[in-house]
Amino acid sequence: MNTSYITDYYNNYNEDERTKSRHGSVEFTTNMKYIRQYVPQGAKILDVGAGTGVYSMALAMDGYDVHAVELVEHNIEVFRENLRACGAEIPVEQGNALDLSRFPDESFDAVLLFGPLYHLYEKEDKITALREAKRVVKPGGHIFAAYCMNEATIIQYAFKDDGRNMMDCLTKGMLTADYKCISKPADLFEMVRLEDIDALNRETGLKRVKIVASDLFTHYIGDRIESFSEAAYQAYVSYHLSICERPDLIGATNHSLDIRTKERVF
Repeated sequence: MNTSYITDYYNNYNEDERTKSRHGSVEFTTNMKYIRQYVPQGAKILDVGAGTGVYSMALAMDGYDVHAVELVEHNIEVFRENLRACGAEIPVEQGNALDLSRFPDESFDAVLLFGPLYHLYEKEDKITALREAKRVVKPGGHIFAAYCMNEATIIQYAFKDDGRNMMDCLTKGMLTADYKCISKPADLFEMVRLEDIDALNRETGLKRVKIVASDLFTHYIGDRIESFSEAAYQAYVSYHLSICERPDLIGATNHSLDIRTKERVF
């Protein structure tokens, strides 16, 4: 895995602010809802690719026992500054999703992969990350794996404005014949479809609990959401949460959350 592109990107990107806008917070609100639903309070959680600690700190303040791993040193510095401000105590270590050997087998109740699978381009690397998460989670525990979905990128980026981006993508061979994004490390993000996620589940032997559209239509109307009244915004969030599990809509979301469990062996 080439980490230089990722490091350069996050050294210059304000990851700490991403979930603070109204439309950015919908993904956070959705993911937190499902973590709380499936992981009992006080449980031990490993946040892999923790960024600047947005989820780690929120979960620690909720009473979870959180440990964090993050690749980018700049993000770790911001994370530790944030910890000093909020008073939470979270062990934060530099590392990546492909090697969690510092943690014993079956030592966590849940593992979060809210970022690593965006940046892993080879199928074998994705499988390695998921198998490492599976190794360190307890039987009956949960893995929360986030992905960037293909069609939202096609609609929001390739067909943006006058469609010139789409013609550029086609000219440069960045799309397959059926319009699947072909990503390289320099592109930073790897886009998937539901069948790609299903294939990873089969390879790793993890059982899906459910898959959720974390933000669904939110980024399609992001500017509009920012101008909503508070009542309209709350109505939108309620609407989003009421449809985010619908299987016919998963492919349209920007970010999906695949919730998997490591089955108990009796």
